[in-house]
Amino acid sequence: MDWRSAIKGFQAYLKLEKSLSANSIEAYTRDIGRLYEFTETQDPKISPEKVVLADLRRFITWVNELGMIPSSQARILSGIKAFYKYLLMEDIIKSDPSELLESPKITRKLPDTLSYTDINKLIDAIDLSKPEGARNKAIMETLYGCGLRVSELTELKLSNLYLDIEFIKVFGKGSKERLVPIGGSAIKALKIWIEQVRVHNPIKKGEEDYVFLNRRGSRLSRVYIFMLIKDLALATGLKKTISPHTFRHSFATHLVEGGADLRAVQEMLGHESITTTEIYTHLDREYLKGTIIQFHPRN
Repeated sequence: MDWRSAIKGFQAYLKLEKSLSANSIEAYTRDIGRLYEFTETQDPKISPEKVVLADLRRFITWVNELGMIPSSQARILSGIKAFYKYLLMEDIIKSDPSELLESPKITRKLPDTLSYTDINKLIDAIDLSKPEGARNKAIMETLYGCGLRVSELTELKLSNLYLDIEFIKVFGKGSKERLVPIGGSAIKALKIWIEQVRVHNPIKKGEEDYVFLNRRGSRLSRVYIFMLIKDLALATGLKKTISPHTFRHSFATHLVEGGADLRAVQEMLGHESITTTEIYTHLDREYLKGTIIQFHPRN
């Protein structure tokens, strides 16, 4: 089997059987494309089913020489393992050459977070006199109040809002469904946007159920959310480089600092593994350490 056919079949598998998002499929495809690019440099060229463990080890060395950081190498490795798992399932190969391939050791970088004061400043900087002001306030309150990924926010639908019982239904990675509690501030902002402003906006056919729409009546793009946050950071003089994900990290960090159970935080964030959520316990330790250094009389 040639590489192009194998990659095309892998894409179909990720979409139809794993239900991955278009962004995830694109990332996997890009990583397998790097392996294909590497095999093109070999003499003779190696087809997917002829790749052995030694080839993959040489590939990882090649990736390392390109200057990729360990976390990027680990992500590429994850894609390769998924690719060869697919080839094994399809009986294209008889044994998995990636099975004994070791991931590079990576240090988990603690994500940037915002203080509650910073978040209030950003929300207060929204100009409510503008037509989009109510919508943008609802966006910011929902991002922080529910810890959503940016794609989960842009895909949020009216039919999945249960504001009377203070929950929203979210579809996360791999279209996995979860219920997330929503607090009073976010509910109030959403109701103002939906009931007082959105009802007067033109709505494009097929977009009627999406919560957040632009002035043309289409759902908002992820890029718009990034730009909104960047503009608010500039307006408030915030020096940190922040993104929609910063609000998700802040949501989780503030919960853990407040004593929330880690399993509950895992459920709200939609993490498949508790180990992903455990990074927020490290953040909590850093917060405690900083507090001691700042306020303890012997420091």
